[in-house]
Amino acid sequence: MKITVHSSKAVKPVYGDAVAAPSTADVVPLSVFDRANFDTYVSVIYAFRPPAPANSVLEAGLAKALAEYREWAGRLGVDGDGDRAILLNDAGARFVEAPADVTRDRVVPLEPTPRVTSLHPSADDDGAEAEVMMVQVTRFACGSLAVGFTAHHMVSDGRATSNFFLAWSQATRGVAIHPVPVHDRASFFTPRDPPRVDYEHRGVEFKTCEKLDRNENNDDGHGHGHDGEVVVTHKVHFSREFISKLKALASAGGGQRSYSTLQCVVAHLWRCITMARGLEGSVATSVSIAVDGRARMSPPVPDGYTGNVVLWARPTATARELVTMPLQHAMGLINRAVARINDGYFKSFVDFANSGAVEAERLVSSADAAEMVLSPNIEVDSWLRIPFYELDFGSGQPFLFTPSYLPVEGLLILLPSFSGDGSVDAYVPLFSHDMDTFKNCCYVLPELS
Repeated sequence: MKITVHSSKAVKPVYGDAVAAPSTADVVPLSVFDRANFDTYVSVIYAFRPPAPANSVLEAGLAKALAEYREWAGRLGVDGDGDRAILLNDAGARFVEAPADVTRDRVVPLEPTPRVTSLHPSADDDGAEAEVMMVQVTRFACGSLAVGFTAHHMVSDGRATSNFFLAWSQATRGVAIHPVPVHDRASFFTPRDPPRVDYEHRGVEFKTCEKLDRNENNDDGHGHGHDGEVVVTHKVHFSREFISKLKALASAGGGQRSYSTLQCVVAHLWRCITMARGLEGSVATSVSIAVDGRARMSPPVPDGYTGNVVLWARPTATARELVTMPLQHAMGLINRAVARINDGYFKSFVDFANSGAVEAERLVSSADAAEMVLSPNIEVDSWLRIPFYELDFGSGQPFLFTPSYLPVEGLLILLPSFSGDGSVDAYVPLFSHDMDTFKNCCYVLPELS
């Protein structure tokens, strides 16, 4: 597959005759949740069957959407105090047009390999001001269209990013944008008076600047470990029937009445990955699960909020405990850890992050984008409730959605299958020498103990 960049331009917001252009000197400080998130870019790819809208139509819709989501047309820089902030300078979002020399059926289904990175822009954040969002539209010889996004994670979480995608498609179709974007990054997360730190956040969301805690087996950033070990990604498809059987196993023997699809799938994958890695029994392993605080906080944060509202649950067990005890045990650990990240926990985090302790103790976010090997732990980004498949630029919904190739050993991404039947796709990156063992167990239901 050969993809040639035909053009690359900055698309700026178009406000319309009835709306006065706002100041381009405005600066929005990052919230405590933004600063706690990964300082990196995330890329995803959609694919649409023909007929697809012309590039000029997509570009015009993007300009309209950016008028409602100005942060996406801005830059990530610093404010007058030297703190990370979003510069609402309307510099524009990069819009890349790139034809492909093959038909869609030559490349679809997209495999989680480095080849997919040619379908989205690569970030260049070496300067003082970094682009927030970039788009690439790739047209195949058959008329099919791939739309690749690259966006900075410190500006928004998965829910907020998905809302922008929907806004772009709605603006392209000429319909009202919903949900209405909410940009206020200050008032939702003000500390309590007096502040009350009820949970430990040192060593959880924060760590000392000197102690990077990176695994000594970290790779070189290109999917290779220190001994040349290669990280490969396997896409696991869990059918609705398989997930139903996992849930039945969880409730067998007087267990909890019901577990969520996320909890069942993560518990199963956690056990399988631990077995595949061959960890010694006494080694502690944890799974980090992103928890959206929008509905958990009181009062709730609006669905249209444009920033990050995510913290992480981290259930932990020894490798022996995890693989020898029944599936219900892992599910129980996950269920209790996720339930713990409630309104009180989110507010405790806000109070601690604003207490001055972070600055005084030189603490930094534990979300380390440079950590490329997570073993003996895993991390899970669940996109199961994000409506990616509702995107419609006027000619129908996508037939495919996928994250880009991301060779971080142990970083799992879960998303609903495009079939829409309740099945789940899990992208699982592991060292190649562990992958055969993983494949041999991930499709097998655990025994009832």
